[in-house]
Amino acid sequence: MDRRTFLTGTGAVVLAAPLVAEAQQAAISSRIGVLSPGIPGPSPLLNAFQQGLRELGHVEGQNIRLEYRFAETRLERLFSLATELVDLKVDVIFAINSTAAKAAVKATKTIPIVFTWVADPLSLVSNLARPGGNVTGLTSITTELSGKRVELLKDVLPGISRLAVLWNPANPVATGAFREMEGASARLGVQVYPMGVRASSEFQDSFKAAAHARASALYVIEEGTLLPHRARILSLAAQHRLPAASQYSEFAQAGGLLSYGPNLSDLFRRAAIYVDKILKGAKPGDLPIEQPTKFELVINLKTAKALGLTIPPSLLGRADEVIQ
Repeated sequence: MDRRTFLTGTGAVVLAAPLVAEAQQAAISSRIGVLSPGIPGPSPLLNAFQQGLRELGHVEGQNIRLEYRFAETRLERLFSLATELVDLKVDVIFAINSTAAKAAVKATKTIPIVFTWVADPLSLVSNLARPGGNVTGLTSITTELSGKRVELLKDVLPGISRLAVLWNPANPVATGAFREMEGASARLGVQVYPMGVRASSEFQDSFKAAAHARASALYVIEEGTLLPHRARILSLAAQHRLPAASQYSEFAQAGGLLSYGPNLSDLFRRAAIYVDKILKGAKPGDLPIEQPTKFELVINLKTAKALGLTIPPSLLGRADEVIQ
């Protein structure tokens, strides 16, 4: 190859690169903001949302761009992050829980907002059937299931008298869920020992106090700030031999004794349907707030054996998943 041929070829490559970039840019028809109180990294729930989008023909990097903003458990950052998404003029904001949704609603009254994993939708909209405004989404209705969860723990631990409840009192939704759990436990003759923690540095002392108070079991109200610390919470529960339960199947799959609640992956996939409708012209205010359609009881037999517990066959027969 002579020098002239080499230079000509190089020039073609240099010229082609901007053209490819421009073509890719032109192919991006929509930008979706994703607002999360959690931390960056692999997430089965966000994967479920992305999968839902792909099934509807929205592929990241091809015809959509996902703009992620993570508060890294610092809830006070959510509003500024939501404002960043507004300044980017995204087509829709996907807020993954109540605190993220409230921050997004505060940041914009015009950009459509789709929320999920929200236990108190009436704090965001005035009408579930016809939300109005720029907000819609899916509720997790976690608080209404508190009585059922206490009953399940009593099935495994008939002699339970004191239930430790771990939650973040800085989160009003979690506090509401705690009050609901407190009331449900009282109706079933179980005393609640409160374990309100605002930071992971409080875990160690809180578990020691619960053990000293002779708590028989632990219920964890998982939300955006506690979720990244699930492994540590379960490790401390095992250390203090506290059978642990929570709302979501991922908790039992990670080593908790049991979980009962809505299938979060299904909620996140269904949120993609709302985003798709809005990108195709639907008004969020015309889309009704939907409730979960899939609820799961997951029991971890491996954990039960480690704790010396026997799960009643009748309860195993009702389980959607039994982890051996």
